[in-house]
Amino acid sequence: MEVLIIDSLLFDLMLILFLGVLSQWIAWRLQLPAIVMMSIAGLIVGPFFGIISPSESFGDLFNPIISLAVAIILFEGSLNLNFKEIKTFSKPVLRIVTLGAFIAWIAGSLAAHYLAGLSIAVSFVIGGLFIVTGPTVILPLLRQAKLKARPAAILKWEGIVVDPFGALLALFAFQFVLFAMGEESAAAFGLFFLAALFAVVLGVLAGWGMGRMFEKGQVPEFLKSPMVFAVVLLVFAVSDMVMHETGLLAVTAMGIMMANMNISSINEMRHFKENISVLLISSIFVMLTASLSLEVLIKILNWQIIAFVLAMLFVVRPLSIWLSTIGTDLTTQEKTLIGWIAPRGIVALTVSGYFASTLLEAGFEDAELLTALTFALVFSTVVAHGFSISWLGKKLGLASSEEPGILIIGSSRFNTRLGEILQAFDKNVLIMDPAWGSLQLARQLGIPNFAGEILSEHTEYELDLTPYETMIVATDTDSYNSLVVNNFVPELGRVNLYQTAIHIGNPDDFHSSLSGRTLFGSEWNFHALEAKIDEGYAMRKTQLTEQYTYADFKEKSVEGTIPLFVKRVQGKIEFFTNESKMEPKIGDTIVSFSPPAHQENRIQEKLETNRLKSETQSKE
Repeated sequence: MEVLIIDSLLFDLMLILFLGVLSQWIAWRLQLPAIVMMSIAGLIVGPFFGIISPSESFGDLFNPIISLAVAIILFEGSLNLNFKEIKTFSKPVLRIVTLGAFIAWIAGSLAAHYLAGLSIAVSFVIGGLFIVTGPTVILPLLRQAKLKARPAAILKWEGIVVDPFGALLALFAFQFVLFAMGEESAAAFGLFFLAALFAVVLGVLAGWGMGRMFEKGQVPEFLKSPMVFAVVLLVFAVSDMVMHETGLLAVTAMGIMMANMNISSINEMRHFKENISVLLISSIFVMLTASLSLEVLIKILNWQIIAFVLAMLFVVRPLSIWLSTIGTDLTTQEKTLIGWIAPRGIVALTVSGYFASTLLEAGFEDAELLTALTFALVFSTVVAHGFSISWLGKKLGLASSEEPGILIIGSSRFNTRLGEILQAFDKNVLIMDPAWGSLQLARQLGIPNFAGEILSEHTEYELDLTPYETMIVATDTDSYNSLVVNNFVPELGRVNLYQTAIHIGNPDDFHSSLSGRTLFGSEWNFHALEAKIDEGYAMRKTQLTEQYTYADFKEKSVEGTIPLFVKRVQGKIEFFTNESKMEPKIGDTIVSFSPPAHQENRIQEKLETNRLKSETQSKE
């Protein structure tokens, strides 16, 4: 019997992980909100077909696993909360996470009482919880929508900062209800505030201690991420033992502390935690939705629950944002977008389950409706906001760019000419170089440029890199090119990263995993391309037709011609690389780097054509 239980648990765990990752991949392929796909996957294998029931399979481990996973996700999100990011718009962020959260609590509680039919006590507990959005839902949506820097940063900060406070606000309301009913003493009520203070102090001290150890070299590189991982779980567990749900506040404080210590290795930890978080988010959503029962899903169709969800979407959220941001410099478009986007996620689902059982034990029978109410709000907001955020961002002019951009690192003459011809195809191009003087040619040609170091932390806050999905790294230093490529692999993916060939040593000896895709072939390194500029090489566009195919282009091209990229009929740019086997089709345009002989041949051909025409006309 024990073997069967272990096998069942192993199968459930395997299926959950597989479905989570598969949902992310399908969402990426179909350009759909990943959270929606995860929720649907969980419903299919859970209440619809009864293949798995994680809450039964994991038993007593179910809630601890969910809680620890949420702690890691929240810490990973808070590692991105550097105060430099919001130095120019800290006022609206502060207003939204304080006054906005308070308005949302009061309005949401009234909606739960008058529309969902909950008692005042239960309404104010669940109303406090429903102010949360959280990194589990906001961060995937922001990656999908590619909003401009300011609205994206505000939504990110709100989601991460308010997440632990929503759980604490619900806990505060619950403690207050018990105090008002005479079941808790004033001392026990005051203990809540001491526990919250303890959580903040514990998180700050843990973050500061880890940061100091890293900066002093007391932890080897290979142990940094695992050690942070272990300390985060320890801080969460210790704080949660003092008082339930304060662990979320502790790990958030720890993450914010480390994010603002300027730790040199913070990016590596960020990438590690981000990879873990993607896996955890995928798995947890599948676990939670698969654990729902058909009875809960049927309750969602209750008109009172539907009325409550509509009120939260169209009244409570917009009201809290518009009122709290009065007197700030947010535009009407930004208020509209932020006032609409507020998807609820894992914290709402997990914490509501805790309060549902706790309130039922305290004698509040209407608390049995909380699970259905929470899932209705979570699924509705995830679907509504997931499918609308990109469309609304574009409509309001808050999307970064409808055309994915190309970022070129290095302002050599070749790079500048490449940027010029890409811009001629209406592509969003930016050339970046640390030296302002080196960008003179780019400025003369009217090509957007930025003087800064791509690896600098300051550049992250001074320049919005969101619109650029492709990066070309072409400087005169091979090691630097590879360093930049490796730094941006987690954000852009290796398929979108290009660098010029290695020019020192044998390129074949250079391990491919340490570099991006090699542009134009292994023989065309930075110095070789610059030398061709001195020889008079120029960039030439050749459109393929039925009369002049790709085979004709290869046959008639002058020796030394370097194919650079193909502009497809649909507008997509595809670069020639050492590993590409492209077959340009009729209607595509090939851009090549051609020797002066091309120009001479074209002139001779034109002169010969004119001569033949003249002779024909004279004979006539």
